[in-house]
Amino acid sequence: MSKSQQRPDCKSYRVCCSVPHPASYIPVQTVKNLWLVPCQDLNSNCTFGPYSFKMARVYFSLGSNQGDRLNSLVKATQLIDTLIGPVVCYSPVIESEPWGFSAELNFYNMVLEVQTALLPREVLASLLAIEKTLGRVRSGAATYSSRIIDIDILFYGEEHIVEDTLVIPHPMLHLRRFVLEPLASLAPLLIHPVSRATIAELLLQLEDQSRVFVAAGKEEFALLLHAINKF
Repeated sequence: MSKSQQRPDCKSYRVCCSVPHPASYIPVQTVKNLWLVPCQDLNSNCTFGPYSFKMARVYFSLGSNQGDRLNSLVKATQLIDTLIGPVVCYSPVIESEPWGFSAELNFYNMVLEVQTALLPREVLASLLAIEKTLGRVRSGAATYSSRIIDIDILFYGEEHIVEDTLVIPHPMLHLRRFVLEPLASLAPLLIHPVSRATIAELLLQLEDQSRVFVAAGKEEFALLLHAINKF
């Protein structure tokens, strides 16, 4: 893992307007030449601004079983990086059987780890906008169905939120192999803030016996993501 992909040891950042910048600094997506500097970076020559940002570590589950499934995941990842915050790392893409319903095509699924300064409801609004941009039309029905893109918030830091339209951690993640398998490849020791079990422990306890296969490795996905970012 490169320095730019390493997880910072703390969640506090300060504004820096220095260019060039070390690879560990995180760009503020909406402001040119503005960076969030890890507060433990004491050797920086930057002049710090008066503001502090609290960055949250968020995990997303992405899925698609319509159209060009892999391309939909690539585009969703690029939009998340632009609109929500930098994608720190991602799992391989797996192929999984539809969960809770039947469909002609299997799903392609993956998990992203993202650093964001957005609040949970702002993250949700951004995800809904991304899904709409990629062509998803929500029917309003409570049943599962095929979709060109589906993005769920798995975790937002250690927050436990229960609202009418937003529940974090995702209430079904511990039941789904297509979520736990890729999540465990990224963060096996991540602790569920409610059950206090690690992701590795949840995977061992999982009763879901559905099969999953690697559809695209991280290297292949990185090449596709690089190609779309050039345009």
